[in-house]
Amino acid sequence: MTAENKDLIIKAYTAFNSRDIDMALSTFHPNIEWPKAFEGGYVNGHDDIKAYWTRQWSEINPTVKPLQFNERQEGTVEVIVHQKVNDLDNNTIFDGTVKHIYTLQDDLLKRMDIEID
Repeated sequence: MTAENKDLIIKAYTAFNSRDIDMALSTFHPNIEWPKAFEGGYVNGHDDIKAYWTRQWSEINPTVKPLQFNERQEGTVEVIVHQKVNDLDNNTIFDGTVKHIYTLQDDLLKRMDIEID
């Protein structure tokens, strides 16, 4: 995996954790496909992600820390992350590791999928 791709992904996580939607979106392809992790399905494009995250953060408080980066044979990037999700009263909903699988296009994040072991 290139240093540029790793830096791009780290920038996206940093922005997400600090709730800087515009910075996160700067790492996304205009036609990004993003999973609705706790609901199922996907949102598509910057406007839909902005609306989804804004609503999500009014209901839960997620933080995601990348632990390991692996390039897969088919060209996607696997990021093993520690994800902690609290409700707004700081009660833990989820605390564990998951895999985020990224497809890149035009040096931007084009799609993210989630794999849970």
